[in-house]
This record gives sequence, structure tokens and C-alpha cells, in this order.
Amino acid sequence: MRLQPPQKNRAHNFRIVGTIPEEIESLKLDWQPLESKLLAAAAYEAPRSRLYLRFHSGDVYRYFTFPADQYQEFLDAESRGRYFLSHIRNHFPYERLPRR
Repeated sequence: MRLQPPQKNRAHNFRIVGTIPEEIESLKLDWQPLESKLLAAAAYEAPRSRLYLRFHSGDVYRYFTFPADQYQEFLDAESRGRYFLSHIRNHFPYERLPRR
């Protein structure tokens, strides 16, 4: 079995750590529905500086080291999809969470 190198900006490297399904199940996030063509909802875990984004596709991504003030800036943006594309995507380590 040949392991693939981790993708750029990916927070996880399955050779080192994997996502624990029980941890995801235990998260009690306050999801904010979003009016966006790209994003369905967002949640923020302040103690750990983690942003969670749910896309209309159903995929959920967790972004690490995301500042609280930038989360508010994201929520206040005129277009959250454009904000995501220019200020979040490829700027923070992330991982895609497994579907339930």
C-alpha cells in the first residue's frame, strides 16, 4: 500500500491522526443558516477557534485557527460565498468531516 502525500493546507494526515467519529457526534454546535448559493450553514467553536461550514452539497468542513473576529466579519459579509472564496479557502488548515 502506497500512502499519498497530504494535500496542501490539509489539517489531517491520516498517517498521523484520523477524524474520530465519536468526537464529531458529541459536538453541540449552534449552526447559523446562511443565505448563500454556496454555503448552507456555519458554526463557530470559540474555545478552539474552529469554523465549521456546511455546503449545499451536504459536505461539512472544519477550519482550524480561525479567529473569532474574522467569523463575525464572515457573517456580516454582503456575500458569504465570495468571502469564503477570497478569505477562507486556501488560507486555513482544514479537514472534511465524514458524512453521518
